[in-house]
Amino acid sequence: MEGGIADPAGLALYPSHRCKTLYLIRHGQAVHNVAGEKDHKAYSFPEFFDAQLTPAGWDQVDNLRKHVNACGLAKRIELVVVSPLLRTMQTAAGVFGGDTSSLKNGKPLMVENAGNSCRHSISSLNSPPFIAIEYCRERMGMHPCDKRRSIAEYSALFPGIDFSQIENDEDVYWRPDSRETDEQVAARGVTFLKWLWSRKEKEIAVVTHSGFLLQTSRLFGNDTHPSIKTHEISQPFSNCELRSMVLVDTSMLGSDAPIANYP
Repeated sequence: MEGGIADPAGLALYPSHRCKTLYLIRHGQAVHNVAGEKDHKAYSFPEFFDAQLTPAGWDQVDNLRKHVNACGLAKRIELVVVSPLLRTMQTAAGVFGGDTSSLKNGKPLMVENAGNSCRHSISSLNSPPFIAIEYCRERMGMHPCDKRRSIAEYSALFPGIDFSQIENDEDVYWRPDSRETDEQVAARGVTFLKWLWSRKEKEIAVVTHSGFLLQTSRLFGNDTHPSIKTHEISQPFSNCELRSMVLVDTSMLGSDAPIANYP
C-alpha cells in the first residue's frame, strides 16, 4: 500500500437518517397513450378525459405486482403516494393493494369495475396507506386526459385512498386554453419532493406520470457520471416502469434522529 491521501474515486458517504428511498412508478398503459402514439392530436380529444388503463395496461400492473411481491418490496413500502387521476390510482391499487378478489375483511381500496376496468374490487387489507396529492399530477392544461374528476367521484371509486390533502372537490388547476411549461412542472416537482421529505416514512412508492417524472428528474444528477444522469435518472419512463431512487437532504432541511447510531 502506498502512502499519501487516498482518492475515494467517485464514492460518497452520507448519513442514512438524511435519506429516503423513493420507488418512482409511471402508470400503466392508458387509452390516451395508445391513441396519442398514433396521432399526437388525440391527446386533445375530449373522449380521453381522465383516461383509464387499457387491458394491456392492467397486464402491466399485474406483472409489476408480481415483481414487487417476489422481490420483497411490497412488504417494505410504508406509504403509497398517488396522483389523483384515474389511471394512476388504478395502477397504484393494482400494484400495492390487498386481495383482488375478496372483501370479507377490510374496506375496499378500489371498488369493482372502477373506471370501466372490468376488475374485481381490491381490498385495503394488509396494504400500506394510500394518499393522493395534486403536486405529482401530470402536466396540467389543454389535454382532457390530464383533467381530473371531482374528489367526490374518486372517493366512491377508491374508498381506501386518503384524499384529505386535496383542498378542492373540483379540478381548479386544469385550464382549457393554457398548458404548464417545463419549468412550471419542474417547480411543482421540487415542491412535491419537499413535501415527501416532510413525511415520517422512509420507503415511499410514488405512482405518477411520464411528463412529471421527466421534468422533475432532469433537475438532478449533475454531480454524477453523465451516463448515470442520462440513462438512470433522466431517461423517460415506460408505462408501469419502476425505478428506485434515494432522496437526500443536503441542506439541513431536517430529519429524524439517527436511531441506529451509537455514541
